[in-house]
Amino acid sequence: MTVETLHDAPADERRFLFVLGSAREGGNSESLARRAANFLPSHVRQEWIRLSDLDIPRFEDVRHSGDGTYTEPAGDAGTLWRQTLAATDLVVVSPLYWYSVSASVKLYLDHWSAWMRVPGTDFEATMGGKRMWAVTAYASDDVTLVDPLLGTLRNSAGRLRMHWGGALLANGSKPGQALDDPATLERAAEFFAAAGARTGTPVRAGS
Repeated sequence: MTVETLHDAPADERRFLFVLGSAREGGNSESLARRAANFLPSHVRQEWIRLSDLDIPRFEDVRHSGDGTYTEPAGDAGTLWRQTLAATDLVVVSPLYWYSVSASVKLYLDHWSAWMRVPGTDFEATMGGKRMWAVTAYASDDVTLVDPLLGTLRNSAGRLRMHWGGALLANGSKPGQALDDPATLERAAEFFAAAGARTGTPVRAGS
């Protein structure tokens, strides 16, 4: 499993983790995210993880079994856990699949329930105050179909008292199609433009 790191920076600088959740490499959502990331300030650290490259076990709910705790994740899951905790900004890159996030992103979020219950590591408190961003491509004339996906991510961020950085949306089905629209390219260029100072909007689950 490879973690792609761009623009290495000191530990006290902003650190963006791009979590790629597409079922194909180089799709519209990923292309859009990489386009936007090109405009991040040079001092911002970028790390990219492709969920389809990881061997993440299925989530098992043991909250009401025994003491309800989980062991510290190992292997690829452990790497993903550590990268998530280390990031200041979490960018979830998922196409719209059946009106929600992709299966790999959903599994990632499911594991948050386990990570919140690993003794000695306060995942919930550590994630509080970080920023979540969303990048997604959808294949429809109706942009409101993206609302369930955005609701999943906003509510997940709110549950952990994270800030909502915003969502970058584009219409496209065939690879590269999303970048054919000049308005989309303009939005991508501006999406992270103020990342050096922008803190995002505090959200709570259900807001």
